[in-house]
Formats: sequence, structure tokens, C-alpha cells
Amino acid sequence: MSASQAGLQEIHGPSALGGGARRFFHLVWVIASTDFKLTYFGSVLGYLWSLMRPLMLFGVLYVVFSEVVRLGDGVTNYPVLLLLNIVLFTFFQEATQNAVTSAVLRENLVRKMHFPRMVIPLSTVLTAAFNMMVNMAAVFVFVLAYGVNPRASWLLFPLIVLLFVTFTAGVAMLLSALYPRYRDVAPIWAVLATILFYGSPVLYPIEAVPEDWRAVVLANPLAALLESARVAVVDPSAPTVVEAAGSELAWPVPTVVFVAVCAIGFWVFNREAPRIAEEL
Repeated sequence: MSASQAGLQEIHGPSALGGGARRFFHLVWVIASTDFKLTYFGSVLGYLWSLMRPLMLFGVLYVVFSEVVRLGDGVTNYPVLLLLNIVLFTFFQEATQNAVTSAVLRENLVRKMHFPRMVIPLSTVLTAAFNMMVNMAAVFVFVLAYGVNPRASWLLFPLIVLLFVTFTAGVAMLLSALYPRYRDVAPIWAVLATILFYGSPVLYPIEAVPEDWRAVVLANPLAALLESARVAVVDPSAPTVVEAAGSELAWPVPTVVFVAVCAIGFWVFNREAPRIAEEL
């Protein structure tokens, strides 16, 4: 006699998803918002601390790349571009690095059979997104104060941020699923994140990259999104992704990489979710 015939509720094992979409997204929101509040609990400056890291990094890099290396020469609104790129990439770096060990740090939740484990990396990404939104408010104040006039293309920026968050979530799921079994993931990703920082047009405009290498750089979805944000917010006369790469394949390639990373991240986490507790 089956469980349904006996009138008993079927018990499912641990999984990445479960309990319905409403419960899943509610858990993501509750955990992320709680972590965000606890980060600055008891702090005198509170949420202002979330601004300190990108602002201090911006200050140092602006002096170096504007006054010493002078990569900003001839770049329209370079200080605005630099600050915007730093805030966007800081979000990606913070979210993914925290996601690496998120499953291990949430061991008490992972060991609960009915807890949807994908909530853990996604809540980590959402917490970082809260920080980014606070930082973006300061960025746009700086943008307006610097003299950049609002225009219709700014309406595209929320879509670019959404794509940034989606790609980050895909990477976060992959890293958080692999770390419990392969602890070398943490130092490896720290190195790869640094390579991505300098290999993406964060500190420099895409025009500074030799023409033969631009298509390679822009195959990275982060680079393509950063350049799109530049055109939408900072400088409408800047080269688009297609113009910079000099090829109509400039968008299909990073799009394929984007979808592949998100799909692989979801697939690996979904596969590894039932075994994560065994690896802790």
C-alpha cells in the first residue's frame, strides 16, 4: 500500500527547492533582510559603513589611474564611470565570496530536511544587493553633482542591474555547491575574482584594450554589462558592446556564457543539494 493510499503524507528528502514558491521567496527575503540589519546592528554609523569600502577604493584608484597612470585622460566623466563600476563589481565580488562558504556557515539550516537549500546562496546575493542599492543612491547623487544630466537611457539601468544580479546568483549557486566538497574553491575563487576585476573594464575604458583583445574581454558577461551601464548612465557617446568589439557576435557570445553559467550553477546546486549536509 502506498503512502497516498494509506492517507499518509509523503516525506521528501532534502532538496534545493521545495515547499512552494511563496515559501521559498519568503525565506530568501527574511534571511537576507535579517542579515543586512544584523551587519550594522549596534554600529554608530550604521548603513554608512556599506559606503566606506567602495568610496575608499574609489578614492585610491581615482588618484592612481587619473594622476599617476592617467588611464582616465580623455574619458568622458571618468570619475563617475570609475565609481559606478566599482560599486557594481564590489557587489559581484562581495556576493560571490560570501556565497562560497554560505552553506557551511548555515549548517544548522542545511541539516533541516525540509529547508530549501537554494535559499542560502540566493539570500547571500540579496543581502549584497541591499548593500549595492544603498551605494547606488550615493552614486547617483555623485552623478548629478558631477554634472551628468538625466536622460531616458537611465531607465535601462535597472534592467542592467537585474542582469548583473542574475549572473551573480548563477555564480553564487555554483560556488556554494562546490565548496562543501572541494574546500580549495575558496582560495581559487579569490584569485579568479581578482583576475575578473582587472580583466573587466572597471578601472579603464574598453577603448584602452587593444582592438584584437576587445572581443575576448567583452565575452565576459560582466564586461559587457559594465560597458552597457556606461553607455546608459555615464556617456551615451561611448562605444556600445558591438561597436567596441567590432563584431555582430559581441552580444551572442556573452549571452551564451551568461546563460551557461546560470544554468550550470542551478544544475550543480540542484544536484549537490541533497548531499551538502554529508560533506559538512
